Amino acid sequence: MDNLTHTLTGLMLSRAGLNRWCPRATPLLLIAVNLPDADIVTRFGGVLNYLDHHRGITHSLAAAPLLAAAAAVLLRLAGRKPLPWLRAVLTALIGVLSHLLMDWSNVYGIRLLLPFEDTMWRLDVLNIVDLSIWGVLLLSIAGPALSRLVSSEIGARSGTGQGAAVFGLMFVILYSGARCALHERAIQTLNSHLYRGEVARRVAAFPHLANPLQWTGLVEGSSFVILHRMNLLLPFDPTGGATFYPPQPSHALDVARNTDTFVRYLRFSQFPFFQVTPADKPEGGMRVQAMDLRFGDPAAPRFVATAVLDAARKVVEENYTFGPLRPR
Repeated sequence: MDNLTHTLTGLMLSRAGLNRWCPRATPLLLIAVNLPDADIVTRFGGVLNYLDHHRGITHSLAAAPLLAAAAAVLLRLAGRKPLPWLRAVLTALIGVLSHLLMDWSNVYGIRLLLPFEDTMWRLDVLNIVDLSIWGVLLLSIAGPALSRLVSSEIGARSGTGQGAAVFGLMFVILYSGARCALHERAIQTLNSHLYRGEVARRVAAFPHLANPLQWTGLVEGSSFVILHRMNLLLPFDPTGGATFYPPQPSHALDVARNTDTFVRYLRFSQFPFFQVTPADKPEGGMRVQAMDLRFGDPAAPRFVATAVLDAARKVVEENYTFGPLRPR
């Protein structure tokens, strides 16, 4: 998830009661819920280095206690006040685990079992940015603030915001559960049809950033990929999606796949789609691109690896770009 969502979740965890159990729980949780994204420092090694390590070891269960301890140490150094270490580390651990759970829920995924196993775990039920979660968590902050303002005007006792925080957290849990059920329905819908006369080899459903009933359905066939814009309230038409055809095997494609950029990219990509087109330069050259269909499509690609080959099919250029994430 995005860092605003993580930060708001940390604030809700504190107000829900952890601030009564652990001194300075609020700043501690705000550090802890964002600390797994410290892997952004790997960006200094280039975008491919970031791709290799983002949501890697700092998003693993093995590293979670270490990150929790680091959050407590950072607060102790910044505040120069003693902390009850056990309660502080346990509080921070709750914050770190909330980050892992929320990142696990979306399409990017996390390497949850590093350093023992490198699989990218993902549920595909929440968008990286979810406007409904934003709205409810922000309302859970604004509501108590407005209540305190009114109470100060009339001289009444103001609330602590605990009830609003519990409401916000419960919404996130129940909303995510509902999204899981809707995702399963989308998958079942995609699996219940034939496409161009054949059973799908693989299907997936990716969430919209706001509408829980709207999904992007992906169907892989023997020689095609179909992307459907699905609304679960409407009848599903298996013939209505946009169909894309991968290129035929070629020497240019084999050469590109063996470049360092493509090898590292394909370790990450879950739904790669290739395109091979003539290159403007050099003369007689070819451009090979791979994109991840979780984040875009051939008409508007995102997360793209590119290799340019000359007429002799030697690589003269290779690069990788994330591109702006397109909301689904």
